[in-house]
Amino acid sequence: MLGALIFLPLLFAICLYALWRGGSDERVVALTCLFGTAATLATISPLATRYTGIEGGIAIVDVLVLGGFVAVAVRSQRFWPLWVAGFQLTTTFGHAFRLLSGDLVPRAYGAALQFWSYPILLILAIGTWRTHRRSRAYARSERAA
Repeated sequence: MLGALIFLPLLFAICLYALWRGGSDERVVALTCLFGTAATLATISPLATRYTGIEGGIAIVDVLVLGGFVAVAVRSQRFWPLWVAGFQLTTTFGHAFRLLSGDLVPRAYGAALQFWSYPILLILAIGTWRTHRRSRAYARSERAA
């Protein structure tokens, strides 16, 4: 519960910032994060059985989010989307580890799925800040010319 109290406000704040100040890469990643989180919350198992087996719904969501992040990384001129896609790939591997190791502790499986969301948001915030800063500098140089 504490995780949701921290993660959800952070998610909304960073994604709103990316939608407001970011370029197309930042906006697509922000929307992917928002829709991915909503889909995860819609497909997660009840608390009593959460992470005791493979979370099939979350696995599908994670693969789709990975696809979105990879699509941004492939077409982007920037480096930061590669980090986002790589962290999401690491999250997706958590499902494979659970599938291969049936004795994986449910809490470790849950932590593996949730941990990389925070660095993804941090990178999105930094990427948005740098894009906004770069566009302001470009606008200033255009006015001066």
